Amino acid sequence: MKRAFYLLAVTCGVFISPRVFAQQPADSLLTSATLQECIRYAIAHQPVIRQSLLDEAITDRTVKSKLADWYPQINLDYNIQHYMELPTSIFGGNPTKVGVANTSTAQFGLNQNIFTRDLLLATNTAKEVRKQSRQTTMRNQIDLVADVSKAYYDVLLTAEQIKVLNEDITRLERSLKDANNQYASGVVDKIDAKRATISLNNAKAQQKSARELLVAKQAYLKQLMGYPASSGDVPLVQDSSSLAAQVTGEDTLLVADYKNRIEYQLLETQQSLQQANVKYNKWSYLPTVSAFVNYAFAYQSADFGKLYSNDYPNSLLGLKLSLPIFQGGKRVHNIRMAEMQLQRTQWDFAALRSQINSQYAQAMATYRSNYNDYLTLKENVQMAKDVYDMLQLQYKEGIKTYLDVLISETDLRTAQLNFYNSMYQVLSSRIDLQKALGTLTANY
Repeated sequence: MKRAFYLLAVTCGVFISPRVFAQQPADSLLTSATLQECIRYAIAHQPVIRQSLLDEAITDRTVKSKLADWYPQINLDYNIQHYMELPTSIFGGNPTKVGVANTSTAQFGLNQNIFTRDLLLATNTAKEVRKQSRQTTMRNQIDLVADVSKAYYDVLLTAEQIKVLNEDITRLERSLKDANNQYASGVVDKIDAKRATISLNNAKAQQKSARELLVAKQAYLKQLMGYPASSGDVPLVQDSSSLAAQVTGEDTLLVADYKNRIEYQLLETQQSLQQANVKYNKWSYLPTVSAFVNYAFAYQSADFGKLYSNDYPNSLLGLKLSLPIFQGGKRVHNIRMAEMQLQRTQWDFAALRSQINSQYAQAMATYRSNYNDYLTLKENVQMAKDVYDMLQLQYKEGIKTYLDVLISETDLRTAQLNFYNSMYQVLSSRIDLQKALGTLTANY
């Protein structure tokens, strides 16, 4: 039973060391929300993180509970009994009633563990168990930082896309007005006005879809943050220009280091616990030693009313040594099994290194591809705007047709929307790359 906390630490791996939990009101709201503020809010309010911190506190209490067995264990046993018929013993072939009808005893016992492998294991692994629990919380926090960052970028850039569509609708309404005026003047036929109306209706439909999508993305961000569902939207304060400043090519020069990954650190801790398990099983050949002291108050009387008038105390002290001599080879098998489990951990390291290499390669390739797309689409936006402005002037001078203007306007809207999509993709893949490199942290 005393060994259970160690086995739980090795197999479950969901523990966290004690911390002071600063409870914040459930209805606390952000007045402004940068990415850092959203992450800090999520770490303070997200249920998964709160559970991890509680698991950390539970683990600390579990360790302290096991280590408490090093202290003297004091117990009290009390009983009172009445013989309805006294026991009989044979003396010289003659049956004789012995004892008295009423007895009562109160025994104090003190036991002090001197050497036991369970307590030795608890002492040697307490630091690693607490470390494992802190690392598990850190892993959950890193996952949360990645998810909140991606959701934050998604909401912000969807809002930017809605701005693009709003500007597009304004241009199309102006174009429709110009087409109607020219039709009224007899300069053009009804076709230009109808084309403008079709483009305007499509833009409005796209705008409505984007707004509905933004509501859903805001709800997802609030879920990740642990933000009150009944509150309004999370008030994001960053804009596309500040996000664009984060997009650089410097991340493509970084190289993965296994030891930066929290998963690798967790596996190292698990290896240490497995090594302690091997020692624990080898200690099974050692004896368990404890000292004890007992003091008992004994009361006896034939008259129940005078039971506690006379005390016949007794006391003793001693040393107990327990050594299993033969267990059918059980200890040998347990030692060999623990050694094989430790060997298996080496293959876990090999598998994790291979996985990290693969994740890094995929994340780097995706980031480089998205970064290249981002640079290309950024140029496309400027070129599409130049083309639109030029065709707008040429149309007013009668050089180009209204269809050319509509096509260029559609190209501009598409280029702008694609640009913001590419910005989200490159920022999102940058988070994945940082996670693969092990440089993404929860220190906000």
